[in-house]
Amino acid sequence: MKKILLVEDDPNLGSLLQDYLQLKGKFDVVLCTDGDAGLREFTRDSFDLLILDVMMPKKDGFTLGKEVRKLNEQVPIIFATAKGMIEDKTQAFNLGGDDYITKPFRIEELLLRINALLKRVAGTTEKEAEKPTQFAIGKYHFDFTQQTIMADGVQQKLSTKEAALLRLLCLHKNEVLTREEALLNIWNDDNYFNGRSMDVFLSKLRKYLKDDPSVEIINVHGRGYKLLVN
Repeated sequence: MKKILLVEDDPNLGSLLQDYLQLKGKFDVVLCTDGDAGLREFTRDSFDLLILDVMMPKKDGFTLGKEVRKLNEQVPIIFATAKGMIEDKTQAFNLGGDDYITKPFRIEELLLRINALLKRVAGTTEKEAEKPTQFAIGKYHFDFTQQTIMADGVQQKLSTKEAALLRLLCLHKNEVLTREEALLNIWNDDNYFNGRSMDVFLSKLRKYLKDDPSVEIINVHGRGYKLLVN
């Protein structure tokens, strides 16, 4: 049975979601009604997925998600909010969120998203285990498993999505990695705000690799990106 941490400040909605997911989804759901309580629960137990309301007292969902990512970069996070702005969705994914659902939503849709996300995570784990995890990029050594870049005795820690994106670029070294392939592999959706998020991660990767002039991540107009290593 998968264990879910649900952080929702509306006690009625929270109880409804908890009961439905435990009955229909057959999940073990722990409910917290504010961000501080959610963080305390997360540090005490192990969870397979998190559902975080964004607008909450004491600690909002985005702040909670950021703090969770410092502790665990792998656990899937779904943000739930009444906000539907592109900027909010972009922020959710930049913070390491895996999905975003806008209130009001049908509980059945949330269940579908949970099952799809857990299935994708399980499938990705199996496929990723078959691919290389160690890469030489000019003077840099990239360890995908540890999510680190090392050069001249200095280590740079990467986020989960930064590491996944750099690994894709390494697997396509000196070849074009299409924008669609990158988005579908990492975000499972090539929509606009996911693309905006990926642009942010690419900028960070360029910054991490900037001290070696033989290494460059270039844009290939109308197609995607290329990791050039001379």
